[in-house]
Amino acid sequence: MDKDINLPISIDWSKDEVIDVVHFFDLIDAAYTKGVDRSILLDQYQKYKKVVPSQSEEKQHFKDYQEQSGQSAYHTIKMARENSDLKVINLK
Repeated sequence: MDKDINLPISIDWSKDEVIDVVHFFDLIDAAYTKGVDRSILLDQYQKYKKVVPSQSEEKQHFKDYQEQSGQSAYHTIKMARENSDLKVINLK
């Protein structure tokens, strides 16, 4: 992942929650750069949702991330959900 991207992190989150959020966005990046296993991505998204249950907060995180990286977390998750036949999500 590009070092210049500021991931959405809250000082209220535990160390494990921060790790879950960072890992989720790392997998989004991997979907664009080398491909990622669909089931791993969806599992990590569920962990992300436990940290960020608010839909509006998620939308803001996804928007901020896309503006910085050019990568759409929303479209990546949508593709993973809608294409159960895909094993690997690769958005190169």
